[in-house]
Amino acid sequence: MPTMAGRGDFDLAGLRGEFPIFAAQGPRFHYLDNAATGQICRAAAEALIDFETRARANVKRGVYRLADEATRAFEEARARIAGYIGAREAAEVVITSGTTHALNLAAHCLCARLRPGDEILLTTAEHHSNIVPWQLAGARVGATIRAIPLQTDGRLDLDRLADLLSARTRVIAATHCSNVTGAITDIGRLAEAARSVGAVLVVDGAQRAPHGPLDVQALGCDLYALSGHKLFAATGAGALWIRSDLAQELPPFLGGGEMIRRVSIESSTFAPPPHRFEAGTPPIGAALALGAAAAWLSGLDWEAIHAHEQRLLERLLAGLKAIPGVRLLGPEGTQARAPLVSFVVDGIHPHDVCQLLDTFGVCTRGGHHCAQPLHEALGVEASVRASIALYNDEADIEALLDGLEEVVRRLA
Repeated sequence: MPTMAGRGDFDLAGLRGEFPIFAAQGPRFHYLDNAATGQICRAAAEALIDFETRARANVKRGVYRLADEATRAFEEARARIAGYIGAREAAEVVITSGTTHALNLAAHCLCARLRPGDEILLTTAEHHSNIVPWQLAGARVGATIRAIPLQTDGRLDLDRLADLLSARTRVIAATHCSNVTGAITDIGRLAEAARSVGAVLVVDGAQRAPHGPLDVQALGCDLYALSGHKLFAATGAGALWIRSDLAQELPPFLGGGEMIRRVSIESSTFAPPPHRFEAGTPPIGAALALGAAAAWLSGLDWEAIHAHEQRLLERLLAGLKAIPGVRLLGPEGTQARAPLVSFVVDGIHPHDVCQLLDTFGVCTRGGHHCAQPLHEALGVEASVRASIALYNDEADIEALLDGLEEVVRRLA
């Protein structure tokens, strides 16, 4: 494990060495699409390969040695994820296929608490995965969707909370960190608002989780969703933390094996959480990889990592502002912001920008980033996004800036 005791001892080369793709791709590989998918760390890759090639068996059912060992490993992974996010107990963590599955699970199950005329409060900054499931839930029960608007700098206008909350507000669903602007939401303020009207607070943590361990208890939310592929693990697994007393009262999401106590032709009774929410064979290998990544990440010096990420973000923001025709979306500073920047280039489509940057070895994302309402609020259809992770370095930022200057010179 790399030594990361402080800025003077920050071993970036050692940290990058824990991600096999950098050796495989070589020095002209500048990966800045981490908000879409992070690279897999060695610990996660080894856990996945070990299970699939040396220890593969189904979990929760078998009584033979291999199946029993797989079940123990699966539950250990759950405990490691719980430790990373600050859950009180592992049973509060539901293994899902990712954040989208987790948020659909939350919306479907919370329908049991909704009645016609109730209100669901979202924000304009949400990923579609935290909008569409609530629209479906609202349509199912006759609930109304409302949304917290943005300020001119792209941050949420939380001063509008008092106007938007009502005695009928039953759910507040919000991103912890925008996947377009990087703006970090004041979850504590939303939690206070939710408590004031007896609402449940659901948080999309997909973009915040890769930037260090969490404390869901301190946040004050009731449900928290994350994805493994953004947390430097495999694709296909994620997690939903549900406050234990709330989980006990929620109905299942999917029906089938492993989520039941007893089934008859007439009716069924269900297993306690978290198994009630885990129908069928789970993504075992990917879940073990997620647990391994969570354990490895928990041992890093995040004070040093945050300082490193902020230095890269400051350089990126300054460099983008210096290029003619480039306009940043969202906050211009680094305060209460993840190391993620979206921008537009006058007269050049974001897809063209990204394709040309690829010729310089720079990987970025172009499009609406599954956040069309946010882009509409900011007055654009699409943007280019560069997102920084713990393994990025100065060469990645300079390659992006040099490449973008050439793109502007050629096409503007």
